[in-house]
Amino acid sequence: MGHAVCYNRASSETGRPEARFMSSSQLEETWASFKKWGDQKARDALITRYAYLVKITAGRVVTSLPPNVDREDLISAGVVGLIKAIDQFDPDRKVKFETYAIALIRGAILEMLREEDWVPRSVRERVKLLERTYLRLEGILGRPATEQEVAEELGVDMETFHSMLADAGRAALMSLDDIVLTSEGNEKIHLGDVVQDQRSNIVAEVEVKAVKSTLGDSIERLPEREQLVITLYYYEGLTFKEIGRILGVSESRVYQLHTQAVIRMRGYLQRDVALFRS
Repeated sequence: MGHAVCYNRASSETGRPEARFMSSSQLEETWASFKKWGDQKARDALITRYAYLVKITAGRVVTSLPPNVDREDLISAGVVGLIKAIDQFDPDRKVKFETYAIALIRGAILEMLREEDWVPRSVRERVKLLERTYLRLEGILGRPATEQEVAEELGVDMETFHSMLADAGRAALMSLDDIVLTSEGNEKIHLGDVVQDQRSNIVAEVEVKAVKSTLGDSIERLPEREQLVITLYYYEGLTFKEIGRILGVSESRVYQLHTQAVIRMRGYLQRDVALFRS
């Protein structure tokens, strides 16, 4: 992968803040040179400028690597997402490039890991069991189930339940970016796709707005503490450790809350998948 070489060279430079620095006018000129004139040097400069996003995103998407995956594989996949973002980005839109790029970088990394198919079937089944249990209890109780209630329904003690959450979160890549909704023709909409330019396709634009609305509704249904974790992690960009300091809990506890929140939301969104069929 030739672009990975470009990233590796750039990443060593981006460890110094000044190597990533580019004034607003310089950045605007660089984008214009690439988009208007196809200047490949400008394209390379943009890759170097934003290369740091790949390492940051790879670290956040996968906190614990499976044994058969090397971190360089994640970086290489992330570079593909970054280059795709640079090639497709429209600077005239009122969208921050970093937001757009991170979505595509995450998507590329997750797609690579899905293709590896390293998650044991038993773990996939456990995640589905958790999704069904959370959703069923919420239907019965009329509110999100507590951890104790879910553990009792599963017939396990709290220590085992927390262990199940940890395994599910690590092995199943519990990330909002991995939530998929099926649309007409069995096409898949990843949540990362919602920032892509859909102006040329009115139907797709309406579909994306529906996804955003449903995602917002699902977040509002979460318990207050899980809402806060999702907000701080995805919208404020804080790490689990930083969130833990805010909540006064351990980093592993934040990880559990994040996993629970995403499991609940996966259940909500998969149940509402019919909204995205014609």
